[in-house]
Amino acid sequence: MSGLLDRPAASNAPSLASDLAGLLVDLPTPFTGDLVPDLAAFSRLAKRVLAGGAAGLLVLGATGEASALEEVEREVLLQVALEAAAGHPVVVATGSCSTRQAIGWTRQAFRAGARAAMVVTPYYNQPTQAGLEAHFRAIAEAVPGFPLIIQNVPSRTGVNLEPATLRNLWRVPEVAGILDGGGNLGQIVRTLPAGKLLLAGEDGLAAASIALGARGLVSVLASAYPASLLNLVHLALAGRQEEAGFLQEQLRPLTDALLFESNPIPIKALLKSLGLCGSQVRLPLLPASAGTRAILSVAVRRTRVA
Repeated sequence: MSGLLDRPAASNAPSLASDLAGLLVDLPTPFTGDLVPDLAAFSRLAKRVLAGGAAGLLVLGATGEASALEEVEREVLLQVALEAAAGHPVVVATGSCSTRQAIGWTRQAFRAGARAAMVVTPYYNQPTQAGLEAHFRAIAEAVPGFPLIIQNVPSRTGVNLEPATLRNLWRVPEVAGILDGGGNLGQIVRTLPAGKLLLAGEDGLAAASIALGARGLVSVLASAYPASLLNLVHLALAGRQEEAGFLQEQLRPLTDALLFESNPIPIKALLKSLGLCGSQVRLPLLPASAGTRAILSVAVRRTRVA
């Protein structure tokens, strides 16, 4: 199948773990008042977090409202992200409940020059564990040599990738890592081979996740406060657990506030309050309620952030 690709097959290099260790920022997609992607604001956000020390970007995921984007919008946003990244790694979320669609988006990311694809377990149709394994194997076979990071977030997808299934998938060379978005690191660590990458996917559990074996954090809050989240990750990776735990608790009002409505509603409201982009979201999501905005305002005042 490699003949279908415009770019030569990439190596699933061991350096992926070092490239993506640390802080990855899960970027939202800003919209203008008429709900068109605000490419200038998107580029500014990307450059700002990378200038703040982030290792790289995750784009077109749930925070980026990928399910509400049109195909041409995905292509343009990916190109803007790659240009703004200026050589920093860009990971593209390419998951879908359709294996054929996930393959198409993964090929698109590969051809564009992304460092890796992050592929969420299929949502809504609730495949069996055998179906999940077949899904990821099909994507790997369709885009040989391109690193895949599995995203396991049962609260959004309704399905959990079980340890036995993950053990089988670790044998697939393209499966380079996993992002845990459900607080299930204990089950993942038991299967993690040397050279594979484990990333935490919850800001509020960053320090604990790294203590358990994660090598980095995919952060939503870092799009607003990259320096604070970078400091947290560095402390945790350095084994300075007491300091990391203290900073984690300092950030707790904000990490909790981001959970009051569905992601990315609260983070967009926060970014707007900081003058970084608008708070518009596409239906079926609605902008943050007055209550959520008030909670965020109180959280900012209670939290020392940089």
